[in-house]
Amino acid sequence: MTEQIITLSSSAADRIKKIMSSADKETIGVRIGVKSGGCAGMSYVMEYAKTINPNEEVIEDKGVKVLIDPKAIIYLIGTEMDYKQDKFSSQFVFKNPNETERCGCGESFKA
Repeated sequence: MTEQIITLSSSAADRIKKIMSSADKETIGVRIGVKSGGCAGMSYVMEYAKTINPNEEVIEDKGVKVLIDPKAIIYLIGTEMDYKQDKFSSQFVFKNPNETERCGCGESFKA
């Protein structure tokens, strides 16, 4: 069995469902990718997805549809997406076994 590219914690799935409930009705899920930038080299990108692009991986986990940008697949294999909320902030957190380095603020990584 091959490892799923990304899995969602229950809190991440619940947060995405909540976000999706107020999204444009043509939105089918969320797209996750990576882009160059940040002090460690790459950062995660999330956006609403209205269509499935060619070569995207589509993952359904806990009732949520996640589309993975094909350029990001190699960096995300085995990643768990979580949602953390504390007194002052809330954010999606990626627990990525491919990271070799992460910047101090947690906004970017190197794989």
